[in-house]
Amino acid sequence: MVRITCTISFSTDEEPVGRSRQGSFDDHYKRVVWSRDGEHGKYQEEGDDPDTYDGTEEEEVPDISLATFFGGCSLHGANHVFVEDKKFSIRRGLWAAVFLLAIAMFLMQVVDRVIYYLQYDYVTMLDERNAKNMTFPAITLCNYNSFRRSQLSYSDLLFMGPLLGYEDNMAPGIPLAPEPDRQGSRFSLAEFFNRTRHSMEDMLLECNFAGKECGPEHWREIFTRYGKCYTFNSGQDGRPLLITMKGGMGNGLELMLDIQQDEYLPVWGETDETSFEAGIKVQIHTQDEPPFIDQLGFGVAPGFQTFVSCQEQRLTYLPPPWGDCKATPMDSDFFSTYSITACRIDCETRYLVENCNCRMVHMPGDAPYCTPEQYKECADPALDFLVERDNGYCVCDTPCNLTRYGKELSFVKIPSKASAKYLAKKFNKTEQYIAENILVLDIFFEALNYETIEQKKAYELAGLLGDIGGQMGLFIGASILTILELFDYLYEVIKYKLCHCAKKKHQRSNNNERGAVLSLDDVKRHAPCENLRTPSTYPANMLPHHPGQGNFEDFTC
Repeated sequence: MVRITCTISFSTDEEPVGRSRQGSFDDHYKRVVWSRDGEHGKYQEEGDDPDTYDGTEEEEVPDISLATFFGGCSLHGANHVFVEDKKFSIRRGLWAAVFLLAIAMFLMQVVDRVIYYLQYDYVTMLDERNAKNMTFPAITLCNYNSFRRSQLSYSDLLFMGPLLGYEDNMAPGIPLAPEPDRQGSRFSLAEFFNRTRHSMEDMLLECNFAGKECGPEHWREIFTRYGKCYTFNSGQDGRPLLITMKGGMGNGLELMLDIQQDEYLPVWGETDETSFEAGIKVQIHTQDEPPFIDQLGFGVAPGFQTFVSCQEQRLTYLPPPWGDCKATPMDSDFFSTYSITACRIDCETRYLVENCNCRMVHMPGDAPYCTPEQYKECADPALDFLVERDNGYCVCDTPCNLTRYGKELSFVKIPSKASAKYLAKKFNKTEQYIAENILVLDIFFEALNYETIEQKKAYELAGLLGDIGGQMGLFIGASILTILELFDYLYEVIKYKLCHCAKKKHQRSNNNERGAVLSLDDVKRHAPCENLRTPSTYPANMLPHHPGQGNFEDFTC
């Protein structure tokens, strides 16, 4: 149903004089706009759009023009380009060209800086710092000979034959020890290594640390690929870590060792366990990392005094994307602290357990030890393949914080002719034995300082933001607040557009529900009021609410 509201104005012959036709109500009539309930109305002036009029006062429309915005914006030069005057001028064109050129230069610099930042370059800083005292490193040493011949029995020789290159038809060539009492237990590789090892009590002739005497009790037993080895200042034997207060000789560890060459096994054949060298192998490392002496150790020969001057190096690497160090904790059942050696041992252990179903004596875990046959046929070849050829399996990232020890080695011959007889008498050995078996090892800090090698980001985010801000101020005179102004302007424009569209839809919906507002001409053209299209005379009594004589009357149909 459509409600039609119309206002009809009639003029009588008695219209007052002086009433202008231009100012007559016919020319400037008012239209009644009814509310939805049909009980209240309000007059609407001519010129108001009836389609959008909703009976309320018009909202003030915000000025969102570019000229107004850039006129108050802190972006330099824009107020000369975006002006109220739509007319083009040379001055405005020049300003526009300069403004666009400045923006282009600014964007070029920003792109260049962002590309440089995304390269993630770093620089390496070297520094040397003094210290009042320093923690002495852990020292691990192994005899090149893993098994003493005097402890080898015939059953040991048969069982370990594949590992030692010995075959049944060979003559041992050495006196054999009596059979050990195993009390019915099966042959154990760990028991064999423990029983036939070189003991520190037999090898250690003299030991001093910073002028104080030390003994075999200061050395902790540990298995490596060389068999049973010993670590000094391990930090795992309940003793506090040793501190050195001075640098130079006499302020570190001094050892005199007997390598016991007369206990070395004869070479029956070439295997991975066969040793052609005589002496000891030494590794200097931190207490947090296990020794990896077969690959990282250095050799010390008998008949020489070896001086090892150390300098502690503290290295700091960057994690990805700048570097490739490992910053996450180690995922291992055997080691709590991540290091390259711990990672390698853990990886090699898992590799052997997966491929050989056993582990070597020096490997952690609870898998069964490999038999000598498994050592020869599977474990040794697999480990050699892993170390020498398959570089893609055990890839261990460098830790982000690493301590290592730089070394400088020097040697002198011992014994001298003058001291040979004295040493032979002191240790109840021959001069030849002293020359072939005795070595002296002196390990000390060169000075009470350490070297720092640190990777630092060549270009950080703060530098990128600073460069962008500098280029922004140089080329377009803007700052971060200018960017906020631009975003605020975009927000206002989008909000106005969205609200305007929503209001239009709402007004159309209201106009469909509300009665149409029609002028007199609309009413005259409407079919139900045909009689209004021709002039008519109405008696005054048709409108009881109006006086009998008047200038005009209103009809609503």
